[in-house]
Amino acid sequence: MKDMALWNEGDWVAAICAVVLAAFLVGGLLIAASKKDEALGHPKGLYMLFFAEMWERFSFYGMRGILVFYLVQHWMFSEGEGTLILGAYGSLVYITPLFGGWLADRYLGQRKAVLFGGALLALGHLFMVFEGDGGQSDPTISVFWLALALIIIGSGFLKANISVLVGQLYKRTDSRRDAAYTIFYMGINLGAAAGGILVGYLGQTIGWSYGFGLSGIGMVIGLIVFVLGKGALRGAGEAPGPLARNKELLIYAAGAVSVAVMWALIQYRDVIQVLLIVCGIGLLAYVLYEAFKLPKHPRERIFAILFLIALNPLFWGLFDQAPGSLNLYTDKYVEIGNIPASVFQSINPIYIILFAPLFAFLWQWLGNRGLEPSAPAKFALALFQVGAGFLVFVWGANSVGAAAMTPVIFVFLLYLLHTTGELCLSPVGLSAMNRLAPTFMASLIMGAWFYMTAVGSFVAGKIGEATGGESGEMSKAATLDIYWTIGLVAIGVSVVVLALSPIVKRWMHLDTLEDRTDDDLAGRDELGEPHAAGIHPATKN
Repeated sequence: MKDMALWNEGDWVAAICAVVLAAFLVGGLLIAASKKDEALGHPKGLYMLFFAEMWERFSFYGMRGILVFYLVQHWMFSEGEGTLILGAYGSLVYITPLFGGWLADRYLGQRKAVLFGGALLALGHLFMVFEGDGGQSDPTISVFWLALALIIIGSGFLKANISVLVGQLYKRTDSRRDAAYTIFYMGINLGAAAGGILVGYLGQTIGWSYGFGLSGIGMVIGLIVFVLGKGALRGAGEAPGPLARNKELLIYAAGAVSVAVMWALIQYRDVIQVLLIVCGIGLLAYVLYEAFKLPKHPRERIFAILFLIALNPLFWGLFDQAPGSLNLYTDKYVEIGNIPASVFQSINPIYIILFAPLFAFLWQWLGNRGLEPSAPAKFALALFQVGAGFLVFVWGANSVGAAAMTPVIFVFLLYLLHTTGELCLSPVGLSAMNRLAPTFMASLIMGAWFYMTAVGSFVAGKIGEATGGESGEMSKAATLDIYWTIGLVAIGVSVVVLALSPIVKRWMHLDTLEDRTDDDLAGRDELGEPHAAGIHPATKN
């Protein structure tokens, strides 16, 4: 054991995080041991899902935090190509829940979908341990691509469905639903923060296999919690109807085949770009086709939805520089002492835990006084903040001179502005999709939201690739120039969005949302909740 006097900053950060995680684990065991159906005013199933999702997010975000370094330093991809692979991986992770949610809604039910997805995720994270000798000529790289493919398909079955299970523990009229999702949301961010610190610390200081191994162990713990806690779900998430065994096995076989498809796609990233463009055009055409068959109010609500969705690629393309180019920049050009750069991926979820309740209170406080900004105005604020984050970061880096390391305080300021921007866009956008979409398009619209988030992840990869320049290796000056440019673009777009927000707000027809008279004329009821293909407003991306 190290002498306490020899511990560096990274050792202390990891130790404190481990203690906090252990405290939550003990608390979870005490709740599980209770013989009562409820604990702290909520069904025990909520806490089971809290811990299962916490460990899943621990694995996912922990692995993602060191992935770009693993690509660059172990598999010897250029920094530009490494960020592009990361972006392609992120885009596939956001697309697959559309299919996993649909299969759960129609056939499997959420519980079996989460169980199957969790098993694939555990396999994927554990396969990451096999690192071989490194370099792209090493045959072991095929195992690495398989691991990513398993995680992509596993996320598709688990990501949306575990969120839906939370809502199924409560009646629709239960006033505790919002509080339940807030508790669940905190579990997501606690896992993301702890994974970023512990997996990042082990992966970058001791060895890649140790970091990925811890990530895999976290996923296995989450899966065990979910299996043992089946009774706490009280029948929630079961299949919508009797499902023949052969049909169920066929779905699992299709999932296995999908892993092979993802194994190929993640290696041929140009195909992903073409698919995103073609499918995006097709999705837009279909939504417009359906919209023009509706009466004026619901039709214009669809226009408002499309306006908001169209802003997703820009916001997430900039925001998701965090695990890619910004991660690399922090490692190379920021004064961070002995703390591994990937540990800084925990800043965003920690900020979320701190500020999400404040934003919820702020919107309610403003709403009670008739001062709450509209959804498009909040989107404008989000774009302004994500752009300002880059401008502040570039200004801070240049203020100390080109040869000096960037002060770490500007990393914290960038993440602060990006997090407050996220809180103005992500939960607001998901809520708007739910409120404005007609029931017969509810899952499709929520799917379109995540589809464009996937496009944003791919855009992030392309921006990250550009920071590598022609050589593929990141330079400080070129990266800061790109950050300055995208910051100005985001702020410019935010001004345009703010100017258009009154028009978009009118398209939303909020005053007639409760009447539904226009939808009655169309023979369709618009009121409904999103299905498994979408995620509730409290769920982190």
